[in-house]
Amino acid sequence: MMKVLLVSLFHPELVRGGAQQVCYELFEGLKDQPDMAPTLLASVDESCAFLFKSGARITGFDQRDEEYLYLSRDYDYVWHKAGEPLLVETYIEFLELLQPDIVHFHHILLFGFDLLTVTRETLPNARIVFTLHEFMTICDANGHLVRRTDGSLCTHASPVRCHQCFPERGPDQFFMREMWVKRHLAAVDTFTTPTRFMIEHFVHWGIDRQKIVQVTNGQRDYSEGRPLADDGVKHNRFGFFGQLVDAKGVHLILRAVRRLRAEGFSDFVVEINGDNLRYATEACRNEIEEFLRDEGELPVEQRIVVMNGSYQVDQLRQRMARIDWCIVPSMWWEIFALVISEAWMFRRPVICSNVGAMAERVTDEVDGLHFEMGDATALARTLRRAATEEGLWERLVAGLPHPPSREDMAKGFRAVYGLGEEAAPALAVPSAGSGRRGARKRSPEKSVDRASA
Repeated sequence: MMKVLLVSLFHPELVRGGAQQVCYELFEGLKDQPDMAPTLLASVDESCAFLFKSGARITGFDQRDEEYLYLSRDYDYVWHKAGEPLLVETYIEFLELLQPDIVHFHHILLFGFDLLTVTRETLPNARIVFTLHEFMTICDANGHLVRRTDGSLCTHASPVRCHQCFPERGPDQFFMREMWVKRHLAAVDTFTTPTRFMIEHFVHWGIDRQKIVQVTNGQRDYSEGRPLADDGVKHNRFGFFGQLVDAKGVHLILRAVRRLRAEGFSDFVVEINGDNLRYATEACRNEIEEFLRDEGELPVEQRIVVMNGSYQVDQLRQRMARIDWCIVPSMWWEIFALVISEAWMFRRPVICSNVGAMAERVTDEVDGLHFEMGDATALARTLRRAATEEGLWERLVAGLPHPPSREDMAKGFRAVYGLGEEAAPALAVPSAGSGRRGARKRSPEKSVDRASA
């Protein structure tokens, strides 16, 4: 029996987010494996203060078997360093009691990079796996690799470039930050990424290519194999699913709606599903709130945008049934965009920014549509086309792939953990779009890919 400790940022039932959702899906998937014994350790901060108890540092969650919370205090967000010394001691005691064979980090936020080294020193024979769900190791701007100077995508980090984004911190501090991070990353045996494009960023930054493996994020099929009905009339209903923060680009959708309305085109609807607007920058939050105030003052029949609020995965079917297209207008690279898989489950084509994981996963004009990232005019043009072009929706739906399953992901990580025949080197996934132009069907995405293949 192999013991696996999964280390997660937040618990998805406490704070929604892709990284924690994937980690929990893996936890559930490994529980189905007769030779695996998974344990979940999810970090929480003061936003979940109701869970904090005097003297408690690691506690069980909601009386569930093998689910624990790491009650993070005094976290250093500049150096991403563990805070309270007693909390680190409790973590060490937790490792010594559990004695896992694998410690699989899905995030270090609220834990700290130094806990990688602590884990190695406590469990010298355990295998440490680190799944890279963003670029936080490289980029201190929320791990997005987006230039704070002009909002453009960043291709690489350097002390001077990082100083330009954070002028209050000198280049020498970013030089030291990189040394600090790489020192602790040296404790990791294997890194994984869910998409191929990320690999070159990390190799260029200094991670050994031979230590990076691609394992596709998978989920349970929330459609339960029951397709949604198609009325066959219009396909002019669009939906956004995600957090209402700058990087997710919901404000770009609202700008596109303003443009289309100004042009006299209003025969469409946009449904916004998500929350966490409080985490958006003031400028982004003000823009969204101003639009919603203006929209709310219009007669009901003239409103285009509908705010549905937050949702859980068991509500996806209900929400997806209200739309024809899923918009993913992210203003950063995205490393996987779990919502793409969720749209595919319900046979909904995706309209997305033409960069990063979105461009890798969605093939323009085959199973979805791309538009220039950050360009509200381009998005408006694409929405109008999607709502009016006869036969477009049907053609793209016919080309949709099946999303990777929870079982695909569990199988991929079994290989990373070194179990059985699955541990043999996997074949590389073909480059995005190769051999598929004009294709009507695609095979499910592979579960595992070695960067060196």
